Amino acid sequence: MVVLTDKAQNRLTMQTADIAPNTTAIRSLDWDRDRFDIEFGLQNGTTYNSFIIRGEQTALVDTSHEKFRQLYLDTLRHVIDPAEIDYIIISHTEPDHSGLVKDVLQLVPEATVVGSKVALQFLEDMVHQPFKRQIVKNGDRLDLGNGHELEFISAPNLHWPDTMFTYDRKTQVLYTCDAFGLHYCDDYTFDEDLGAIEADFRFYYDCLMAPNARSVLSALKRMGELGKVTTIATGHGPLLYHNVEELTRRYRVWSQSQAKAETTVAVVYTSDYGYSDRLAQAIAQGITKTGVAVETVDLRSADLQEVQELISRVSGIVIGMPPASGDAAETTQTVLSTILAAAKAKQAVGIFESGGSDDEPVYPLLNKFRDLGLSIAFPAIQIREAPTEATYKRCEEAGTDLGQWLTRDRSIKVMKSLDADLDKALGRISGGLYIITAKKGDASSAMLASWVTQASFKPLGVTIAVAKDRAIESLMQVGDRFVLNVLEEGNHLHLMKHFLKRFSPGADRFEGVKTQPSQNGAPILTEALAYMECEVTSRMELSDHHIVYATIETGRVSNPEALTAVHHRKVGNHY
Repeated sequence: MVVLTDKAQNRLTMQTADIAPNTTAIRSLDWDRDRFDIEFGLQNGTTYNSFIIRGEQTALVDTSHEKFRQLYLDTLRHVIDPAEIDYIIISHTEPDHSGLVKDVLQLVPEATVVGSKVALQFLEDMVHQPFKRQIVKNGDRLDLGNGHELEFISAPNLHWPDTMFTYDRKTQVLYTCDAFGLHYCDDYTFDEDLGAIEADFRFYYDCLMAPNARSVLSALKRMGELGKVTTIATGHGPLLYHNVEELTRRYRVWSQSQAKAETTVAVVYTSDYGYSDRLAQAIAQGITKTGVAVETVDLRSADLQEVQELISRVSGIVIGMPPASGDAAETTQTVLSTILAAAKAKQAVGIFESGGSDDEPVYPLLNKFRDLGLSIAFPAIQIREAPTEATYKRCEEAGTDLGQWLTRDRSIKVMKSLDADLDKALGRISGGLYIITAKKGDASSAMLASWVTQASFKPLGVTIAVAKDRAIESLMQVGDRFVLNVLEEGNHLHLMKHFLKRFSPGADRFEGVKTQPSQNGAPILTEALAYMECEVTSRMELSDHHIVYATIETGRVSNPEALTAVHHRKVGNHY
């Protein structure tokens, strides 16, 4: 293993490892990054993985993020003479995987770039120079010699429309880029400790893959036709070797659950324009939290017939505004016209700006949908500056509001389905009243909770049941910190009433409430009877809630003589 360190940022390092015969991984380790594209919180950094396959000819699979430019190029030269590279395989063109393709092409201009048709079109806009190219489709093969025959698998929307997998028949290694990855950085090349990575693996799936569950299932079906896969060489995090069967099984189970949803929303964005894809991902994540399925559409590469079929059957439509001018404008306008023609009354629609400095105006399009009889799901999201954590949180909450609105009748039906006697008996389980507060960057949230209990002595710990569609849920991942505020009997009704309100997406939950900062950054309610600062250490997923277990770091009581407010229910089918 070769380790090089950037002196200016001593937490950017490189790792190389032989992962199969004639196959080397070049991993760029970003130890300290605690955000990824802002909207995905990271507790354990991330990696950008690149690979070299040597046969009679040599292929480089993906590159790295531009922040690693010198480190990556120095490591590449250490591993191989760049002049020996015959092919550069592009799994997809997002900059964290293809950010250094231009630099590699400058080292070896005669190399042939291999990718899907859409990927190579996108790459032209990134490298701004002529290059040799080979467009491949699903099932196409490339023989490097010495048994290294590569087969390409089309995997669109995982998570960009240009994505493809590559399978080496000799080594049985499958290169999947984003799919099956996770944002996790440590010294281990492979998934040796499943317990350490599984929370990040699930969170990554929920953020990027759950909104494309049908595409995941299609990719898994194609993977099943390849034969044995011994290693999944991911684009982020450890490579999967020890737990390939288990983790692919989880992808299948999670995706089947998403795909069975009775309600679907189409989320439409423009790849590689402004912040469109990232904002769309945040909205899609909020939608899927409510049990509603999402299918994504890229305006730059969409098939018109498929778009028409999708829009005609979905319950909701979310659109990120495309550029008003430029090469893609004519294509995107045609797709928008197809969407308008297929849209129908009783659907819900939401629109967001992409923040690309040349967005089509929001309100003319919104008015066209309104004239067609569609309901406006949430206020138009306008982007006036680079998105922050709060922007993405607002998008997620807008998606959740849309999902909850679309499933409101089903939720009422479920509540009424509980046996009357059982409903009343269950309602006799009482609990205290608490306000959970959390803050990450400039994003904050809060919720009223009564399903809270002490769970351990050593260490001191509590469990909290958090509904999957709660806004605060995304701020209570493993490693996140929050404050558990205990409400006081006789001095709680105004706080209870405030936090029971339905807040609009992005609204300040603490407006008009007296707070002070805790050591972990989350707000402490000044009028709380007591507070405890907590850190999430594990989560258990149930059908409609997560059970969050958190250890207690510190706490204080303001009035030792007062009692905790108690919530008495009469029925058990709601809070």
